[in-house]
Amino acid sequence: MEYGIRQVVDATGLSSRTLRHYDAIGLLPAARDASGYRCYTRADLVRLQRIVVMRDLGLPLASIRRVLEGDTDDVAALRDHLADLRRRRALSDKQIASVERTIQRVQRQEELMPDEMFEGFDHTQYRDEVQNRWGEQAFADADRWWRGIDGQDKQGFMDEHAQIAVDWAAARNARLSVDSEPVREIAERHARWIARGWGGRTPTPEALVGLAQMYVDDERFAANYGGVEGATYVRDALTAYARSM
Repeated sequence: MEYGIRQVVDATGLSSRTLRHYDAIGLLPAARDASGYRCYTRADLVRLQRIVVMRDLGLPLASIRRVLEGDTDDVAALRDHLADLRRRRALSDKQIASVERTIQRVQRQEELMPDEMFEGFDHTQYRDEVQNRWGEQAFADADRWWRGIDGQDKQGFMDEHAQIAVDWAAARNARLSVDSEPVREIAERHARWIARGWGGRTPTPEALVGLAQMYVDDERFAANYGGVEGATYVRDALTAYARSM
């Protein structure tokens, strides 16, 4: 028995646009009836049910496709997703604690402590690495920029990196090649983010490669990308991007 797209929309609550998108990316290929409309078999509905369940658990569509194609199993995909959630939670916990302390100080009319307000990003902890590798001027430029922006811009800067880290993890979990176009776009965003943190100084290809290697060599950096394995993927992608600059 075959089911028309309208029947599937009514039964699942998904939009026809979503179903067309799943078809277009090969996640749920649809056959066509005699009139050229999309139609679905019972096997398609079983596949769609699995898609919906995994999507509701928060898995990216690329990971869902890997599961359905047999490249990995449900548990492996969920473990990857769990690692991503834990990284997000760690960052969120720091930000929540920072905001809570700010609220308490404001309510008690106490002096605000900038170091506590922006605990999620302490740029001075990398002073030695920056000065040793790129000189005192590099750190001075970054330090001047950081101290010159307001709280909202600082938070935006941290949030931008958190999203980049999430996107790196999603790309790695989807097994995207480090020289693929989607990964190159993440690398380009990452390089722009670094340039902002360096006070507008765009890193040279050599500097970008050196910084990427630090992500692997230093556990403090690697922790931002899920450990050494994740940092290695980021390093390889940034290195591939640097070679094309």
